[in-house]
Amino acid sequence: MLGAWVDGRVASSIAIDDRGLHYGDGLFETIAASGGRPRFLAAHLARLARGCAVLSIPMPDEAVLRTEVAQAAALAPHVIVKLMVTRGSALARGYAIRGGETARRIILAHAWEGGPDLLPAPARVARATQRVAHQPLLQGIKHLNRLEQVLAQTEARRRGLDEVLLCTDDDRIVGGSMTNLFLVAGNRIVTPPALSCVVTGVMRGELLRAAAGLGLAVVEREIGTGDIASAEGAWITNARVGAWPVGELAGREVAVHAWTAPLQERIRQAGREVRDA
Repeated sequence: MLGAWVDGRVASSIAIDDRGLHYGDGLFETIAASGGRPRFLAAHLARLARGCAVLSIPMPDEAVLRTEVAQAAALAPHVIVKLMVTRGSALARGYAIRGGETARRIILAHAWEGGPDLLPAPARVARATQRVAHQPLLQGIKHLNRLEQVLAQTEARRRGLDEVLLCTDDDRIVGGSMTNLFLVAGNRIVTPPALSCVVTGVMRGELLRAAAGLGLAVVEREIGTGDIASAEGAWITNARVGAWPVGELAGREVAVHAWTAPLQERIRQAGREVRDA
């Protein structure tokens, strides 16, 4: 780890009564930074603000967050910054919110080996054996309770996969344990609707913009196992991996689609643009 701060101060621990520790009562953003500049910061802060509104946590001052994230981003040529906002220390025992809590800011900085130009080998992806709960109240936000993702990533490692796809009890595939999913179906790209995603990823939005810029048709609809079986190409996305092409999908080989390189280049260029003022 390159550095860690709590409420703007260098730190290596948090208060033992923090509600984020006790209940996962908070949110986080994983922000990739290159050359000292956080990429897509405005989109990350907008999602954080939406999550704070859903959980009724006061959104920290955006200018303060920008300054603190920038401080972390400057520690190496390429950095992954994790920004967490918890409800803060509990005012009394129990789940109930008392209303006088003070939100806590936690920032961690990790070296990002290779940065955005390091393109990994095509991903090996399959459906997870576990099912994921459908929780409309929390859909799309990046809250701190990630136990389903912990179990899914444990399964992925056990099976020698890069990612596993999460499926609901009614057989809808809502994305990966750490990624959003895009499939090629004929002359279209298909992806689960934003409100069906476990997390509505910032990089998901960037791929949608990149596809629009290339004149590619994108359809947001529910995805099932039949779509996985017939897909002509696929990508998984998050802030760290960008648009990662899938080379093996549910046990069958999938060719890296011709749209991959143009989409990746569009996203790389967008990451260098100053859109965060």
